[in-house]
Amino acid sequence: MTASEVFSIANFMAMPMWVLMIFLPKWKVTSWLMKFKVIPLLLAIVYAIYIVITLLEGPAMNFGSLEAVMELFKDERALLAGWVHYLAFDLLVGMWMLDQNKKLGIHQIIMAPILLATFMLGPVGFILFMALRAVKKQSNEES
Repeated sequence: MTASEVFSIANFMAMPMWVLMIFLPKWKVTSWLMKFKVIPLLLAIVYAIYIVITLLEGPAMNFGSLEAVMELFKDERALLAGWVHYLAFDLLVGMWMLDQNKKLGIHQIIMAPILLATFMLGPVGFILFMALRAVKKQSNEES
């Protein structure tokens, strides 16, 4: 299987989970997939495989400078591992946010764009959630 095919499969694995989390966060299937972290675990396996391949056959893993990281990511297997890393961890952050929201009670209409931001822009969605979480906690304490 080519790196390009694995890239497409990894994206295909992540996308339905995001759709479920955004549109059907309380559905039993969504809850089960989140509880057992099924998709992030599968992505982690793909990541581990490509990291091992890169370690064995690719360039040295040097993260000491931007130039070194750019050189590393010229290897498509290393770049694929990096991409799958993003997919898995962004999903975990989205799952954590939904888990936190069980206590916070932020309406899903508000959570949906935050989850979408997390899916598309990772840390931006996390910042939005953390800001909203702080506001929500503050208002709950005042009540």
